[in-house]
Amino acid sequence: MGDKKPSGTGAGVSNPDRNNAIFTTDELKHAFYDMVLIRRFEERAGQLYGMGLIGGFCHLYIGQEAVVVGIQMELKEGDKLITSYRDHGQMLVAGMDPRGVMAELTGREGGYSRGKGGSMHMFSREKNFYGGHGIVGAQVALGIGLAFANKYRGTDEVSIAYFGEGASNQGQVYESFNLAALHKLPCVFVIENNHYGMGTSVERASASKELWRNGEPWGIPGRKVDGMDVEAVRQAAREAVEYCRQGKGPFLLEMSTYRYRGHSMSDPAKYRPRSEVDEMRKNHDPIDRVRRELLTIGVEEAELKALEDKVKAIVADAADFAQSSPEPDPSELWTDVLVEG
Repeated sequence: MGDKKPSGTGAGVSNPDRNNAIFTTDELKHAFYDMVLIRRFEERAGQLYGMGLIGGFCHLYIGQEAVVVGIQMELKEGDKLITSYRDHGQMLVAGMDPRGVMAELTGREGGYSRGKGGSMHMFSREKNFYGGHGIVGAQVALGIGLAFANKYRGTDEVSIAYFGEGASNQGQVYESFNLAALHKLPCVFVIENNHYGMGTSVERASASKELWRNGEPWGIPGRKVDGMDVEAVRQAAREAVEYCRQGKGPFLLEMSTYRYRGHSMSDPAKYRPRSEVDEMRKNHDPIDRVRRELLTIGVEEAELKALEDKVKAIVADAADFAQSSPEPDPSELWTDVLVEG
């Protein structure tokens, strides 16, 4: 992948000393489970899309699992999440029911938006997940709104606003940086830099090559993180979240990660060589990294197999539910359009 390979050293890069215990063994197994759940769920969603059971846009998170899992492990109840259209991973780590997520993908009544939102538009107030947004970069301004609400209510809760490197140079993102810094809002901005905005390399699209420094004009501290390493992600998230909880203002994390699939299910990804994808899978896969570490510290292969079997059953059940749940009643066309005064 050349100069786009997730970096683990250098100025601004957060990468933990392996001698420091970022995870207990149980936490590492939990991270493994969550990443495998996202991976298998997304693979099944891709299959259902290929069968014609999922329509519209569908953006898979395969390869980027360590980002959301590492960050989520530093959050507490009440913290809020918002992201773009590559959103299934965030939903699952937030604790949303795989059945409801998959049923929304297939446009069924049992989905989180009752089959009307699809892949890009799902929400759960119960789990503090605020979307799922199809407009590139729009969720960032909403993310600081969530952070403003946290501060206004006098809580120490934080808002996590995810967006891709393709959105990182949008005007609304910089306006959000300004307002967040001005009002010292507890918002962690997370750039999921998978190095391709749709089909364009970030090297060709961004004059700024160090996206973690994009908040510097407003005094927002930043870190570049190896987003393929869940331990590095968690350590960086710990620093960023604590900074926000202390009332110091926003923090920016650039997660250097990689998606194995195309931008969406309709993208053949011919703009990058197959050898690049193969190299990332072979040498940087976040799940394989954790598997190796668990085996090294004495966890039995049989225990990992049991976790994978549990995930397999959950995903199979979600897929069955998503196909058996009825389609929305036509009357649903008229609901959720206006709020009664």
